[in-house]
Amino acid sequence: MLDHMTFRVTDIARAKAFYSAALAPLGYSLSFEGNYGMNILGFAYPDASEPDGKKADVWFIDGPSPYGGPPATTGCHLAWRAATQAQVDAFYRAAMEAGGKDNGAPGLRPDYHPHYYGAFVIDPEGNNIEAVCHQPA
Repeated sequence: MLDHMTFRVTDIARAKAFYSAALAPLGYSLSFEGNYGMNILGFAYPDASEPDGKKADVWFIDGPSPYGGPPATTGCHLAWRAATQAQVDAFYRAAMEAGGKDNGAPGLRPDYHPHYYGAFVIDPEGNNIEAVCHQPA
């Protein structure tokens, strides 16, 4: 089970604007913003089991790691679970309006399973992001 993920970006302001819009339909909001020698953003969804009532599970940091590697995380596939197909549709619209590039409009993907409803968008860093609902309509 994953607890959280961190991705490096080249432009933290662009990441903030893009992900604030794209993740809002899925119940996420910006929950942390700070600078500790690098700019850091955390996005969270409501979770009553967490001490502060929200779970920050996706983080963005600007610039290259002091341990080496590329300055940004690119070419990854990130998928967020949606409770409804309408949330998938809203995610797609919001991500596209925020500057994402189409990589698969909302729809059923029966090759995955009969109720797999997903939408795919390329984010500003070149990652393939997705919202997916596994429930029947």
